[in-house]
Amino acid sequence: GKRKRLNTSVLYDSDESEGSDILVRKVFAKRHCIMDEDDSSEEHQPDKTCPTENVSTNRKQKVFAKLKELARQRATWSSESCEDSNGEGEIEEEPFCHMPLTPTEGSETDSDSMKDFIVEEEEDDDDDTEHITSENQPPQKKLNTSNSELLAYYVPHLSRCDHYVHFKRIVKAFLINAIDDTFLSSLYDGTRQKKYAQDMLLSLHYLDDRFIQPRLENLISRSRWKDRYKERVDCYPDVRIILKNREDKSCQACELNRHCKFNVLLSGKLYNSRTLEVDDFMSDDKQVLKVGVVCANRTRVYHNLKHFKYKLYMDCSSVTELDGVEDEPVKDTVTRLFSQLEDSGWIQKRYNDLEDYMNDADSFQEEK
Repeated sequence: GKRKRLNTSVLYDSDESEGSDILVRKVFAKRHCIMDEDDSSEEHQPDKTCPTENVSTNRKQKVFAKLKELARQRATWSSESCEDSNGEGEIEEEPFCHMPLTPTEGSETDSDSMKDFIVEEEEDDDDDTEHITSENQPPQKKLNTSNSELLAYYVPHLSRCDHYVHFKRIVKAFLINAIDDTFLSSLYDGTRQKKYAQDMLLSLHYLDDRFIQPRLENLISRSRWKDRYKERVDCYPDVRIILKNREDKSCQACELNRHCKFNVLLSGKLYNSRTLEVDDFMSDDKQVLKVGVVCANRTRVYHNLKHFKYKLYMDCSSVTELDGVEDEPVKDTVTRLFSQLEDSGWIQKRYNDLEDYMNDADSFQEEK
């Protein structure tokens, strides 16, 4: 007859008597190892036709197929949403936000695995963003502050400050130097280290390096002046441009044939561009040069900027000489004179002159 091996986990081959010398051998039987051909129990049919691995693979394929279809539908929706509402592209679709991130069918293991994969990727991105925001932002702000401080310390003439504040510091420095003629030289050689002195030195650098010198270089680069003419204009602090009879000759500034009808009269004493100390060598020397109209106008604009600082210092010296107050500390004298000049609008007027000179240099036409 038919028989089937029992699912007995342990079989004993010997007696269970206590005194038996025969060793007991335990045999672990395997499940479903021996089956009769006629045994067609429905309980085991799925094992033959649909293995667990195949089911899992098919379910994963369905999951990715749904995701691909979702991506295709989203691309179609994005492209067709730009079309008119009456066109063929108006297709009613389920919004992307309502689509499930994980499939509703399939094994619990597959669904959880896919869900964990998507959520974990989003959480990682958020964590990275929070990490950058929380850790990197304060050091960057601190670094920017440090750079600003270093810039102000090592390159003081690039420090930001109101232009009129710079100008008032320069006027005060010139008033001090008009009384004590060693003040400017002590600023430039680093003897004075107090804050007010360093601020004045900063403003002097700002006037030279930001206001005047770039514009002078621009005027020269767009001209045809010869070096000899430029050096003469640089050396003489006084200039008079006089209209004379027209002469067709070589311009003494650019050495080109022009209708020359202006005489440029240069005079004055040579001075140090930093300390503004005057050199009395050949103090009565004068130069008269015949130039054309363009070179005459350029000479006026260039000379006004080049010697503005010296002219401002000479005006401050005249103010101190006319003061007439004696036996007063230098600090009190400078404070009193500065207040008078500021209240009367004298400082503002000189500053407006500087702005006019800079505007003339910026708008000067190129040489033709």
